[in-house]
Amino acid sequence: MSNEVSPAFENVLTALKAEKVIAYPTEAVFGLGCDPDSVKAINELLILKKRPWQKGLILIADNYEQLQPYLDDKFLTEKQKEVMLACWPGPMTWVIPAKSSTSKWLTGQFSTLAVRVSDHPLVKKLCTFYGKPLVSTSANLNGLEPCRTVEEVRQQFGDKLPVLNGNVGGRENPSEIRDVLTGELYRQG
Repeated sequence: MSNEVSPAFENVLTALKAEKVIAYPTEAVFGLGCDPDSVKAINELLILKKRPWQKGLILIADNYEQLQPYLDDKFLTEKQKEVMLACWPGPMTWVIPAKSSTSKWLTGQFSTLAVRVSDHPLVKKLCTFYGKPLVSTSANLNGLEPCRTVEEVRQQFGDKLPVLNGNVGGRENPSEIRDVLTGELYRQG
């Protein structure tokens, strides 16, 4: 991974540090994201998306270590952890018990948190340079299809939203979501 960043990449990082919402390409669609530790940014994202806080959000990261401050993985058996880690990096989202200190703005009405270690090079680079995971929810307004191009992001959200220019990973469907403890499927990938 290159240590050099373009001015456009730097603008997105600056927006994150200023507690703004950004859009960026993921494995299948563009995501809306922000700093997971900023209530201001999360609230802005929920308002923009018209998403109720009770649903909870996904965190996307470059590596599992970035996610650990938010997770209570002591409840996982070695086998469960092994299965989870074998899917990463990749388009698999796992629902894992959250630490009691993890913000309800992230977990919603649940005691769990949905997390993914991405294999998308721009997501990995963004999380590495930012130094932590990002909130990730599909970039679309309520009732509209998720955006798959920068142009579609601009059509739905206008020119003021900072967008990381790049291509989505080519997957047809958003990531599969499963409960790590029970294996229950929440969303087909």
